[in-house]
Amino acid sequence: MDPSFLNLATQFKLRLEQALETSLKLQELDGFLQITPTESTTLIFLYPHNKSVRHQTSTPCIHIDEDQLVAKFDLIVRRIVSKTKNDRRVYARNTVVVRIDKKTSLQFLVEHHLQTALPGKYRYGLYEQGELVAVAIFSGGRRMLDREENYRSFELLRFCNKSGFNVIGGLSKLIKAFRLDFSPGDIMTFTDRDWSQHSSLEKIGFVAKEITAPINFWIVGTTRYAYRNTAELNTLREQFPTGFPKENMGSIKMILYIK
Repeated sequence: MDPSFLNLATQFKLRLEQALETSLKLQELDGFLQITPTESTTLIFLYPHNKSVRHQTSTPCIHIDEDQLVAKFDLIVRRIVSKTKNDRRVYARNTVVVRIDKKTSLQFLVEHHLQTALPGKYRYGLYEQGELVAVAIFSGGRRMLDREENYRSFELLRFCNKSGFNVIGGLSKLIKAFRLDFSPGDIMTFTDRDWSQHSSLEKIGFVAKEITAPINFWIVGTTRYAYRNTAELNTLREQFPTGFPKENMGSIKMILYIK
């Protein structure tokens, strides 16, 4: 295994140990690394560049690629820590919902969300004493042919708490504000199975509809290009011959039925 990847993984383990205040075990398996927490049932798998597919297991786990760790080292640490230890708990009842502009939402997502920041069409934020602590980004409405004419389906594109914050009831409050403004028939979203194999959104009424197929990426440095077929892959190979393929775990499609 490449020494630079082993060094990166070791530094990551040490940072997690400091942040979680616990000891962790780092071991090499079949071409990838596993971090085992002593006080959690969730395993962490780290994949070097040359490991293109995910390890399959029934144990709750988090999957992280080398390029992701290089690009968002600190943010990944904070997200893992937030699953078990939050710096600050904020209750949604003590926040104010505000429609926010594209610049504000994109900056917040870049700083606090692991996935690509999306502008969406409708953007909402929660402020606590003047501080933005959570955002939700929604798509425009889509007409559903099997529903009545005024029925619209919207997508929750991104939801994000500020790093180190746990906004209790935050998403529910943001969705409530969106519902009052646009009266959606349903709201759908996708949860990343690289981070969780079961969605907590079921607690607020979302229903799991399907598990989507893994997404294929061509990785160039720390930039990811998704491709859907061999033709698109060949084009990426020609444009970026030094790249390499990766595959994630896919997503869980979730729907909140309102009408």
